[in-house]
Amino acid sequence: MRAVITEQKGKPMQRLYRKRIVLGVGGGIAAYKSAELVRRLLDQGAEVRVVMTRGGSEFITPLTMQALSGHPVHMDLLDPAAEAAMGHIELAKWADLVLIAPATADLIARLAQGIADDLLTTLVLATDATVAIAPAMNQAMWRDPATQANTQLLESRGLRVFGPASGSQACGDVGMGRMLEADDLALCAAECFKRQSLTGKHVLITAGPTQENIDPVRYITNHSSGKMGFALAEAAVEAGARVTLITGPVHLPTPDRVTRIDVVSARDMLAACEAAIPCDLFIASAAVADYRPEVVAPQKLKKDPTNGDGLLLQMVRNPDILATIATRPDRPFSVGFAAETEHLLDYAARKLKDKNLDLIVANDVANPSIGFNSEENACSVIDRELHATLFAQTSKGKIARQLITFIAERLNQV
Repeated sequence: MRAVITEQKGKPMQRLYRKRIVLGVGGGIAAYKSAELVRRLLDQGAEVRVVMTRGGSEFITPLTMQALSGHPVHMDLLDPAAEAAMGHIELAKWADLVLIAPATADLIARLAQGIADDLLTTLVLATDATVAIAPAMNQAMWRDPATQANTQLLESRGLRVFGPASGSQACGDVGMGRMLEADDLALCAAECFKRQSLTGKHVLITAGPTQENIDPVRYITNHSSGKMGFALAEAAVEAGARVTLITGPVHLPTPDRVTRIDVVSARDMLAACEAAIPCDLFIASAAVADYRPEVVAPQKLKKDPTNGDGLLLQMVRNPDILATIATRPDRPFSVGFAAETEHLLDYAARKLKDKNLDLIVANDVANPSIGFNSEENACSVIDRELHATLFAQTSKGKIARQLITFIAERLNQV
């Protein structure tokens, strides 16, 4: 599919955030442009790994590409060290896009024939990612019927073709065959990814419980597992967002492509949230402790035989994270969670108003099948007009995707 650039430069670039791009560098003089291309892709938030052919390394050094990408350059199919670090099959699975720039006439011919005699051609056969080529060659080589036939064959198989452009060439000729400039190639790469409901948005999510210390041994907490917040973070990434996940103490793996910040107390969580702002969307799914001990004992509290069987703790209010963020002058679109055991919708609606929220998600945690630590959830979302939308019981992953879709629709209406 031949690329047609129709948008202004930079407009769709946010689609590249956290996208994984393997840049293949073939053996042509245009390889010098590949260095600038790495910079342009990184500037737009993409993750880049470079694979070079032997010919490519003759025009620009692997050390240069390593310095620019921040990662070792892959060259040899049978390099034990490279295979141990990230084998070619893993690299093929890792990629969202394989972009070959420059793609020489020889490389295009080998790709058309399905030849896998080096790392780059093998990777192309092994990947399920989108593959794109940026042709770069002498104008006569580009016009040759064999090159045209090979290019058309690759297009018929679904490979994208970016360019070439027309202009003066290194050999002194003028005509079609110049590789597109780095900015144009970055734009073409962005066009490979469709715009999603949260593309370009920074989403800040809190998850899990907080812990409030009593002494060095004991603390106050709750039963929150963090599963819902982590599922929301994963769903927001799928919707194209840049996601910051601030979580209390939980035993959950970090969702792919999510920036995770671990905290302990409510005050820690508030500080982390404020440091992560500005954001477009704030989803507060954490179960934050409302109170903490006024004084944290420096040593483990011992039983006091003169005090009978009791222990008196003086408690003070924790800062209200959700209200603090939702009432800022630069407030993001703010979504809260209400975990209640009774009067679910009434309490949730009151919380929505009191905290100046845009939406609130009401959960009945008295129901063990959808409460803390469960694998499933059901909820109602209440908006500012106090209209409630019910989401039927299903897995937390599915509920998270449904919620993100619903929230994104409301956010994009603002």
